[in-house]
Amino acid sequence: MTCTYQYRHQLARAARFRDAETFNERGLMLKVWGRTNSINVQKVMWLVGELDLEHERVDVGGPFGGLDQPDYVAMNPTSRIPTIDDDGFTMWESHAIVRYLAAKYASGSWCPSNAPDRARADQWMDWPYNGVYQNLIVAFLGLYRTPKDERDNDVISKALHICGRELRVLDSHLGSGQFVLGDEISMGDIPIGCITYRWYAMDIERPHLPHLESWYARLQERPAFREHAMIPLG
Repeated sequence: MTCTYQYRHQLARAARFRDAETFNERGLMLKVWGRTNSINVQKVMWLVGELDLEHERVDVGGPFGGLDQPDYVAMNPTSRIPTIDDDGFTMWESHAIVRYLAAKYASGSWCPSNAPDRARADQWMDWPYNGVYQNLIVAFLGLYRTPKDERDNDVISKALHICGRELRVLDSHLGSGQFVLGDEISMGDIPIGCITYRWYAMDIERPHLPHLESWYARLQERPAFREHAMIPLG
């Protein structure tokens, strides 16, 4: 961890101290439902970690089940994860949750206050779902969930090629700043950050994307990213 990051982290914690202190003094606790190896849960938990929010996380989904239970469906009629309860306010959809938590509890760059920067953050939050994420899932399922003798290597190769092509867009953009909105991290970095971890964690050949690699290295300096987003694939 660099001294610069430590200093910025201390400043950020001091800036949001009042809201966090009030949150804790009132005896409230954010509750998050979802398993740790879900990328959508990881987005939420990464921000929760960055903001040092007191919280409780409940394992549901995947091997834990519970998504079809009446109490859960009453909170989230889609029967998916994550879901949160924040002082009686429940909501679902990972990007909506990230935006809500950033707007309510964050300070500084996490949730830009001016409309253009906020729109740009929204743009980069949603951008990877137009090609990168879908194709990375195809490759992941083919390589990690399919027996070797049943894999369609052509499909996997095509999916990885599309990922690499699309990530060049982000690589080019990052040539002009440390993070997607410039020199400060924001909620715009969260979804693609979680996706990029998978890109580099998978045992695949990748094109050299220097700006993407430098940005990913900066993310790895952040304790909350390491704890909540860098969950071993399996």
